[in-house]
Amino acid sequence: MKRRAFISLLGAASITPLVARAQQPRPMRRIGVLTSSDASDREAQAQIAAFREELGKLGWAEGRNVALDIRWTSADVAVMTRSATELAALAPDLILTSSTLATATMLQHTRTIPIIFVLVADPVGGHFVDSLPRPGGNATGFTPIVGSLGGKWVELLKEFAPRVGRITMIFNPPSATFIDAFLGPFRAAAASLGVEAKAAPVNDMREVETLMSAGEANGGLVVMPDAFTVTHRAEIMQLADRYRIPAVSWSRSFAELGCLISYGPVLADEYRRAAAYADRILKGEKPSELPVQTPVKFELVINMKTARSLGMTVPDRLRTVADDVIE
Repeated sequence: MKRRAFISLLGAASITPLVARAQQPRPMRRIGVLTSSDASDREAQAQIAAFREELGKLGWAEGRNVALDIRWTSADVAVMTRSATELAALAPDLILTSSTLATATMLQHTRTIPIIFVLVADPVGGHFVDSLPRPGGNATGFTPIVGSLGGKWVELLKEFAPRVGRITMIFNPPSATFIDAFLGPFRAAAASLGVEAKAAPVNDMREVETLMSAGEANGGLVVMPDAFTVTHRAEIMQLADRYRIPAVSWSRSFAELGCLISYGPVLADEYRRAAAYADRILKGEKPSELPVQTPVKFELVINMKTARSLGMTVPDRLRTVADDVIE
């Protein structure tokens, strides 16, 4: 064999393995999802869809280079615990959790797998992170449900219904472990407006109905953002309508079901922001170095049908500043 031909063959032999290695597909990355919602919850499905859509914009195509393992738990603690065990055993590249309860449960099962949380209140008080700017552990994310909303809800309800003399805040203790962060602003706003403030823990829908049926005239309701109230929001709003109680909550899904007012974060946006963090973690960044982010936008939604049913006149100022008015 001539020397030139031998060198050519030798070069081809050495390059071929390199080309083959270069053409090897990247390994499939896995994202676990632990949600406190039910699989039939349209809002929760829309939130996961927003997360998927944003991942796609960032180059992560489901079925090609990323897979999602989703666990729907309907705020059932036993189901959530079992699902968290399953996800931890799968050892995905990261886990997305929705709600304070889901995040607390997941952190009981792993302190090594990166976790991105959304819809969490008081992550520092819940010991999910060391601080907002420096989370320090394996979890980071988004805390759009801030304690100051406790006061804002009282102010809005009083402006809509000036005759309201008592406002009751309902919450589910197992899933609203963050309640103390809201009670201070809630009570302070009520006191400044001359309104009696009542905190009412509820453990099931029977207790919710007992509470509402015994309500006094000129009473109002604040529905806290926890896994229980989200799961049962349709039933809670039906009771508010039956007993003619003006109510305020944090998510537009409550207003769509008949809540007089909702004021809170744009939830789909929080999932899009979570996808951006997922992209960064999948590319090698650590959750301990990604600051927990607070909301960038709140939206006010008014249900005019409910207002008319309650015989209320919505102040022009609020109609003007509302992000959406449901007729």
